[in-house]
Amino acid sequence: MSTKFQNLIFYQIYIQSFADSNGDGIGDIQGVISKIDYLKALGVNAVWLTPFYQTPNKDNGYDISDYFSVNADMGGMKDVESLINALHKNGIFVVVDLVANHTSTKHSWFAHSRSKKLHYRDYYIWRKAPPNDWQSVFGGTAWQYDEKRDEYYLCSFTKEQADVNWDNPKVRKEFEKIVDFWLKKGADGFRCDVLDMISKDFERGENGNGENLHAY
Repeated sequence: MSTKFQNLIFYQIYIQSFADSNGDGIGDIQGVISKIDYLKALGVNAVWLTPFYQTPNKDNGYDISDYFSVNADMGGMKDVESLINALHKNGIFVVVDLVANHTSTKHSWFAHSRSKKLHYRDYYIWRKAPPNDWQSVFGGTAWQYDEKRDEYYLCSFTKEQADVNWDNPKVRKEFEKIVDFWLKKGADGFRCDVLDMISKDFERGENGNGENLHAY
């Protein structure tokens, strides 16, 4: 590890409840910028920003419908760029949440996949019938029936969060693009949400920790 990433004091910022700059009752990115002096006074030199991407907000922003857009309740892309620049100028590293196990069912990938559009057909984990009795982390079955496709998709959290198919190399390429995009915006790293679940082991009946986990 580079010495510059050692001895970091992190502060996790759930943006929606951290600081509201415009009085609408929702924390926002400009609110975070206004508190940088406060973070420095605490001795913080790294922040973890929870998801600020476009979302229907069924799971506190962890149901992402567009990884390249910002939740309008929190601001816009220019605000994020300003925040990253301001944090860096104050010697604070920036880690952003990377949600790679699932997307919102409002994501365009899912819309194309349930329509069986060729390129996106296997972006998610579809089965004609539930192959096991896996349960959602939030309770109930992890298999949700979709009338349009006439198949079941895996949803390990809410039914509005469909697990993507990491065995599909096209999906892995999509996440490479996402990572590259945010690195170019100035992110110093990623907090990888439930990354242990991106490789499934259907033979052993384990929703995670599959044989390709470290390779992926």
